[in-house]
Amino acid sequence: MSDLVLGIGGNQGNRVENLKNIRNQIENHLGEVLKESTLIESEPWGFDSENWFLNQIVLVECEMEPKAILTVIHEIESEFGRVRTAEYADRLVDIDILFYNGLIVNDLDLQVPHPRLHKRLFILKPLAEIMPDLIHPVLQKSCRTLLMECTDKSECKWYREF
Repeated sequence: MSDLVLGIGGNQGNRVENLKNIRNQIENHLGEVLKESTLIESEPWGFDSENWFLNQIVLVECEMEPKAILTVIHEIESEFGRVRTAEYADRLVDIDILFYNGLIVNDLDLQVPHPRLHKRLFILKPLAEIMPDLIHPVLQKSCRTLLMECTDKSECKWYREF
């Protein structure tokens, strides 16, 4: 079995319910969710919107090849009505492969580890929460260190349901 680390999120609709549904689809199609971070709420990254994102990191036990994982992720996103565009935009659901068992993949349609994860506070905070000692295979730094070095000043906070 291999460890697949995914970032999931969205900024439209019932964000909490959407994340629950995404996790269920991940379990149905990719593998067992072994760990999940606390939800984190953040302002949009890379574009302007009044709709803040709700994000989470999940660790999944998975046996698939990276390209097959990407295909399944796109199918899950499509089920939720996601239409991929070249630009950042509001979305009901977003699923990103952050890490996969220490692999480095650098294809046109797939890059693992995610090429911008070390620049995004909304990814690093929950990632360091559940996997602080995970080493980025390209940067050779732990998630904890990447969080401490992150220069992202966007606002993000832990999300608690009341």
